[in-house]
Amino acid sequence: MDALREAVRTGRLAPGTRLPSSRSLAADLGVARNTVADAYAELVAEGWLTARQGSGTRVAPRSEPRRPAPAPPRTRPTHRRPAYSLLPGLPDLAAFPRAGWLAAARRALTAAPHEAFGLGDPLGRIELRTVLADYLARARGVYAAPERIVVCSGFVHGLMLTAQVLAARRVRAVAVESYGLDFHWSVLTRAGLRTPALPLDALGTRTEELAEVPGAGAVLLTAAHQFPMGMALHPDRRAAAVDWARGTGGIVLEDDYDGEFRYDRQPVGALQGLDPERVVYLGTAGKSLAPGLRMGWMVLPEELVGEVRNAKGRQDWASSTLDQLTLAEFIASGAYDRHVRSMRLHYRRRRDQLVAAVTERAPGIRVTGIAAGLHAVIELPPGTERSVVEAAARQGLAVYGMSRFRHPSVPRDRDALVVGYATPPDSAWTGALEALCRALP
Repeated sequence: MDALREAVRTGRLAPGTRLPSSRSLAADLGVARNTVADAYAELVAEGWLTARQGSGTRVAPRSEPRRPAPAPPRTRPTHRRPAYSLLPGLPDLAAFPRAGWLAAARRALTAAPHEAFGLGDPLGRIELRTVLADYLARARGVYAAPERIVVCSGFVHGLMLTAQVLAARRVRAVAVESYGLDFHWSVLTRAGLRTPALPLDALGTRTEELAEVPGAGAVLLTAAHQFPMGMALHPDRRAAAVDWARGTGGIVLEDDYDGEFRYDRQPVGALQGLDPERVVYLGTAGKSLAPGLRMGWMVLPEELVGEVRNAKGRQDWASSTLDQLTLAEFIASGAYDRHVRSMRLHYRRRRDQLVAAVTERAPGIRVTGIAAGLHAVIELPPGTERSVVEAAARQGLAVYGMSRFRHPSVPRDRDALVVGYATPPDSAWTGALEALCRALP
């Protein structure tokens, strides 16, 4: 019966089709005639079949089911992809040194020992750690013996490993800056650590207030170039952070995310040089080369090396061996230094052009922050940040307001834009500047 019903429903038995008599169908199926007669009777009652004396049992005529009128197309809010982006945090991806990287990869692959393609040491390839030790000492003033370096998959990976170790040491809180990246704070909170915020002023984070933060066993700082506010940490504040760590057994986590890019003077050396036994230095190739490489490094106090190595070994999350060997060759050959020098000039021109455009088109607006890194801060009149960000969106420009980077515990105290001038390719740079200036009050 179910098969007959389905055949009529799907149209395999067309309306008017005469069905076999109950006697012949029962014989074909090998069932009692009454079984077929009962099934026919039920399908007649349901309207699938008709039965008339002299004309047998047929498929009932039926009209096509009424199809509902097609619904009008749903109107969805249109989210246009911005024509230009001045979001901070990315380098100029079009400037990645493809030819130099390919040449380094060929040399590295040719020279790689067979064992390099195994899982290897959780600390990372010794070739890269050795080259990094020399480079960081020379370029950033970091004390970085190879056995104290851990290669990781970028800053966030390094922070995750450090947070895991701190939590295992029963640290309850890591002090952070009032303005920064929320996903960095999230890494710490997921490890069970609180993130009390230290206040900021024109001299940088007020590290002298660390002693007043209950339960703090570490502090996370962007000392060379505060993100996103843009100032360098004052020497007295640097010393205060290290003095606090020495006096309490605490740890300073130094995020040196763009320390190689200073334009008005020689880069300030890393905070780690003041006390390598109390500072965890975290660096990355994400700003100097490309974030897609997933390549970073940690330089650790001696007492933490074993704990971080164990944490990293358990997670088994490491950068590609070939990429490590390629980066080692790229640095050792001098190509990395040449690329950084070239990009330093490129980004300095970008920043100068940004300042000049804002000064000309919006003379009442200031561009602040030291001449460094890949972003600048545009101060806005009080209460205008949201309207300027919305005006920029109408101009096809993606840009962030300062409030996006404010710690949840900090009251709103300034209106500004955080402008990433490294992101646009050369072909879009002029258009991005024009869109920005049109949006300014």
